[in-house]
Amino acid sequence: MLSHPAHIVAMGFGSGLSRVAPGSVGTLWSWLVFAVLQPGMSDLHWAVLIGASLPLGWWVCSVTARNMRVLDPGSVVWDEVAAFWLVLWLIAPTGFWGQLLAFALFRFFDAVKPGPVGWADRLFHDVDTANDASAWRKAGFGIMLDDLVAAACTLFVIAVWRHFQ
Repeated sequence: MLSHPAHIVAMGFGSGLSRVAPGSVGTLWSWLVFAVLQPGMSDLHWAVLIGASLPLGWWVCSVTARNMRVLDPGSVVWDEVAAFWLVLWLIAPTGFWGQLLAFALFRFFDAVKPGPVGWADRLFHDVDTANDASAWRKAGFGIMLDDLVAAACTLFVIAVWRHFQ
C-alpha cells in the first residue's frame, strides 16, 4: 500500500486491506468520513469533493490495478468510497436508519451486481492488458463505473420508496 501514494487512496487509507469483505469495510470507512465531515460541509463542498473524487478515483484505481497486475483488485475500495459519498449526499438529510438502509442497498447492488450493475462490471473485465496500450486506464474506469451504477440503483430504490411513503 505504501509503495505509491495512489495505492493509499485507492485502498481507502487501509480500509481495503481488510481480510473480510474489503468492499464493505471501505463503504463503512466512507460512511464514517461522511459523518465526520457532514457538519462542516455545504452542498457545494460535497459537490466539489465528490466531483474531484471521481477523476482522482479513476487515476488511483488505474495506477493501483496496473501495479498489482489485477484488473479489479479486491483491496481497491476508492470506488465504494466515492460512490457511497454520492449516495449519502443525495439522500441527506436522513438519520442513521435511512443511512443504514442506503448502506445495505448499496452493498447489495455492489456485491450481487444485478442487472445494470453486472453489465457495468463485465464491460471492462475483458480488457487485453498485453495488447491494449490503454488497458489499465480502461480497468480504472471499469472499477469506478460499476460502483457508480450501484449508487444509481440505490438512489432509484430510495426515491421509489420515498415516493410511495
